[in-house]
Amino acid sequence: MNYNRYLKRHFRNSTVYIFFILFTPKGLVAQTDPAFKPISADIVKLSSKVLGEDRKVYIYVPPIDTLLPNKRYPVLYILDGDNHFSLIAEYCQYLSRRDVNVVPEMIIVGIPNTNRIRDLTPTNSIWGYDGKPDTSSNSRFKSSGGGNNFLLFLGAELIPYIEAHYKTTHFKIFAGHSFGGITTINCLLTQPNMFGAYIAISPSFWWDRGYLLSLAEEKLKNDRIINKMIFYSDANEGMPDDPTFHANLLKFDSIITQRKITGLDHKYVHYPEDTHMTEPIKAYYDALRFIFRRWDSH
Repeated sequence: MNYNRYLKRHFRNSTVYIFFILFTPKGLVAQTDPAFKPISADIVKLSSKVLGEDRKVYIYVPPIDTLLPNKRYPVLYILDGDNHFSLIAEYCQYLSRRDVNVVPEMIIVGIPNTNRIRDLTPTNSIWGYDGKPDTSSNSRFKSSGGGNNFLLFLGAELIPYIEAHYKTTHFKIFAGHSFGGITTINCLLTQPNMFGAYIAISPSFWWDRGYLLSLAEEKLKNDRIINKMIFYSDANEGMPDDPTFHANLLKFDSIITQRKITGLDHKYVHYPEDTHMTEPIKAYYDALRFIFRRWDSH
């Protein structure tokens, strides 16, 4: 699809509201370091024609550099923005500080959920983690399978909006946890050119009886050239069949490693001392260090 034509036809009448909010974690209230600055963000509401609903996003922009007023920034798009936006923004603000200086300053775009199961699953499926189908009339998986449409929303509406209204470079990162992790991997496998780097924390490969593992087997061929980066990880997931979750990550890692995809820079990390919900704290930090390990601002 021609995204520019799509936007001209469907996005012209979209309404956008920009607000201002301060994200100050409670643990930082007593911070006295003069280098510390609370994270501030625009809250933008897009009227999405693709999704048929209004979507709110959080946008952190680094402070204006008076010496470089036209400076442009890479952009990191983070799923589950209602949970992980402030964490990622704090990491990036700290790691890009002049006295730390291990990543560039970045624009962070947090995408909160409206219907998480719909948007962050690639197929419609009633199969649960336990391998049993949920055939009840009120199945929580009933709305699943909107993941590819959600990627269209990103490519046709959200990314063009960010690039039109903020000073961005061409380099973009797509990050997600759990269902968000399979969303980033689905994007890498089906639309790899949408982003330059991908982060998948505890991706739920169990979804639809291993659908994405089968897709990876199909898409990641020995003769494929994918000049991208991907960081993926898992933890002690705390689920009844935890070894299967870990085995799925090992299988995905073996597919990437054995196929030796030209240009695909990858790293897998296992965090056995962490749980599904504590892992992002370590993993997002490690992912940023991996992606920018060769970065030098000088």
